[in-house]
Amino acid sequence: MPRKKISIIGAGRVGSTAAQLCAYKELADIVLVNRTPEIAQGLALDLEESAPIEEFDVSITGTGDYADIKGSEIVCITAGAQRKEGMSRDELLNVNAEIVKSASEQVKKYAPNCKLIVVTNPLDAMVYVAKKVTKFPRERVMGMAGILDSTRFRTFIAMELGVSIEDASALVLGGHGDFMVPLPDHSSVAGIPITELLPENKIKKLIERTRKGGAEIIALEKESSAYFAPASSLVQMIEAILKDKKMILPCAAYLQGEYGIKGIFMGVPVTLGSNGVEKILELSLTKEEKQQLMQSAKAIRDLVCKIDEGVC
Repeated sequence: MPRKKISIIGAGRVGSTAAQLCAYKELADIVLVNRTPEIAQGLALDLEESAPIEEFDVSITGTGDYADIKGSEIVCITAGAQRKEGMSRDELLNVNAEIVKSASEQVKKYAPNCKLIVVTNPLDAMVYVAKKVTKFPRERVMGMAGILDSTRFRTFIAMELGVSIEDASALVLGGHGDFMVPLPDHSSVAGIPITELLPENKIKKLIERTRKGGAEIIALEKESSAYFAPASSLVQMIEAILKDKKMILPCAAYLQGEYGIKGIFMGVPVTLGSNGVEKILELSLTKEEKQQLMQSAKAIRDLVCKIDEGVC
């Protein structure tokens, strides 16, 4: 029986790090696609040469030929221009929309039965582009963002309280940007709500730091955006699907009335399994959280309107 295949489009830092993590976990054979084939080939060879030490046994292919993604169980689009210091995710809209559109056309052609995960920013708009181009059912198209935002919130909570990161749990909904909606009432340490462990002003500071988490890293690194945490977040989604884990994770899913929102992608808790987004969970939110979620939805819709007036 042939092994499953994961294809990653874009051999930048997120894509190559995700390929490394997938290989180390022996999740599936890996195809790394890049517009400059030699870069993908070099990364694949370098990664394969670590196999004897890391003791993994999967095939890794670097290529510029989309035909090589044929038969992929999962395809991930990480290709796109990166944010620079002082740049918003939204400023990447037009250039990355063309990149995602082109990649999605190839996915539809060569891997029409795959589950498609989009990572390219601005995330919520880019995953919309991918769905529009591929016309895949909503279960098979999703975006990676909520896991990343939530893991940042978890990290900051653990740092503030001086506790093990393993005990910290957090949930962030909404768009991947300034209008994301961290949920303190659904965030805890060892089951204890953070609202009982931290004063309101501290929680507000952690929320603001979470919203600016990506920009904080760009400001420090200058020439690079985040990639370790985004790659780990992507691989968690890949593993949940390949192993049919039925994990409940915050992902950008296409809403058809859930939370009173329709026709756009937004970060919400979903059940991820072998069929992709198998269920969308609707949580009880406070009045303020509902208002924030609607504000986030408006920001996403306004962004999508710039590339598809039919959504306006």
